[in-house]
Amino acid sequence: MTDPEATDPSPPADRDDARPEQLWLAGLFLSAALLLLFGWLAEEVSEGDTQAFDRRIILLFRHAGDPANLLGPPWLPSMLRDLTSLGSTVILGLTLALVLGYLAITRKRMAMLFVFASVVTGQVLSTGLKLLFERPRPDLIPNAPEVFTASFPSGHAMLSAVTYLTLAALLTRIETRCRIQHYFMAAGILLTVLLGVSRVALGVHWPTDVAAGWCAGAAWATLCALIAARLARARDIERLP
Repeated sequence: MTDPEATDPSPPADRDDARPEQLWLAGLFLSAALLLLFGWLAEEVSEGDTQAFDRRIILLFRHAGDPANLLGPPWLPSMLRDLTSLGSTVILGLTLALVLGYLAITRKRMAMLFVFASVVTGQVLSTGLKLLFERPRPDLIPNAPEVFTASFPSGHAMLSAVTYLTLAALLTRIETRCRIQHYFMAAGILLTVLLGVSRVALGVHWPTDVAAGWCAGAAWATLCALIAARLARARDIERLP
């Protein structure tokens, strides 16, 4: 006798719909925890309680008694400058444009608008926070690259988290294999972390600037990913293949 379930032609349940509700709650909890950590860092920075810690961490990357010289091989400063450029407005803007082009070609117009809005609002939020806190840049490194914007939070750290983590989340919705999904997320996190460390090593950001940028950017990317998943389930935004 044939098993009716084995011959059932109905399509399998969508993998997003099959995910437990605990996943969304975990995402909200993570976002809230990151925002609370950002708030704590902002309070400590505003009161000047992190100054000694920030100076000590920056100087760990430098020769004792000669902060102009970075520890490590001669090619390291050049590599750090190349790495930090991955968080520049030009590179992040180009990355966003390429992703939007892919979504446009595949006729995912609502998804395209959502990704664009997520990254642009992250940029606006980063700029607003810098104007709010107006923290001066580090002055410990004599030959550090000159930057004219405020220091807290790190825009490179925050926007790289928003862009690369959003892109990683987008790729995980295309790929069904769990190991590949984990690889995409690990790659996004690795890029974000290395870029933030490069800002501290070059002496253009205090460590707490970078930590705050990571917290705000990761919280924003997590919230956007949760909203996109909810909209996809409600059919208000296109599902990716």
